[in-house]
Amino acid sequence: MDFSADHRLYGEHTIVALAGDIDVNTSQRLRATLLGLVEGGSRHLVIDMTGVEFLDSTGLGVLVGIFHRLRAENGTLVIAGGSDRVRSVFHVTQLTRIFPLHPSVEDAVTAARPA
Repeated sequence: MDFSADHRLYGEHTIVALAGDIDVNTSQRLRATLLGLVEGGSRHLVIDMTGVEFLDSTGLGVLVGIFHRLRAENGTLVIAGGSDRVRSVFHVTQLTRIFPLHPSVEDAVTAARPA
């Protein structure tokens, strides 16, 4: 499945809805999209993984890099949705330590409210 990334504002958060596969072939597009949002002033990202079918280590690397960049700027990055398969990637890699997984965008926004 092809990759897509759409975004919208939800209060102080930018919701980034991803769909398709996030892998070595699409991770650069993901990085460019997220960096563009951060450089454009977005500081609180909610990554909606509901439409993601596959996620590999290159995609995880992009998310970790953006997380660190946002944290250095007092921002946040949280994960919402995702299939069991995608969620298991976060668990197996123990990235749930920095990315709590939320069942919905609304739950993620509530949990990640900026101070």
